[in-house]
Amino acid sequence: MKDEHQTLWRIRSSEYLIATPFLRLRSDVVELPSGSIIESYYVRESRGFAVIFALTPDDRVVLVRQYKHGVGRMVLELPAGSIDEGETPLACARRELAEETGYVGDEPELVGTYLADPTSSNASFHVFLVRNAQARVAQKFDDTEDIVVDFVPLAGIRAMVRDGRIETGSQVASVYAALEHLGAV
Repeated sequence: MKDEHQTLWRIRSSEYLIATPFLRLRSDVVELPSGSIIESYYVRESRGFAVIFALTPDDRVVLVRQYKHGVGRMVLELPAGSIDEGETPLACARRELAEETGYVGDEPELVGTYLADPTSSNASFHVFLVRNAQARVAQKFDDTEDIVVDFVPLAGIRAMVRDGRIETGSQVASVYAALEHLGAV
């Protein structure tokens, strides 16, 4: 829904400060509707990522525990990963679930697409539900991954969000969106 009073910032120039597989950072000079100029407004560019709420046939949610360098500790999450160049969010969801967990299941169902951090990033995340997930393939980690697969009964996932065991914002949103999709909220 667009606001009738919407005003856009005008980009006067852009420069890429960092362009790596892990981070693409752009510095914009922007003109605000008031005419004020901001010399260095930073934007993290991304193709986005997929988050997968995978349910086993016995209604357990597949989780991953892995080290996250930004916070310097282990984090518990749903399987998730960045969309590769030329890849669709759906293909990313299939690939990331298999690579991170070794689990595959029914065709992923799109639950929803959400903005990750619209103030300083162009990334969206796509939440998928995979039913009947079962261990079928070997895990295949990226160089930065060392993942332990964990499980929680579907009835217990909400408590993990409430008590902070699942604490990443996109993950919290993904859990609640998937529960709503399942009619379990």
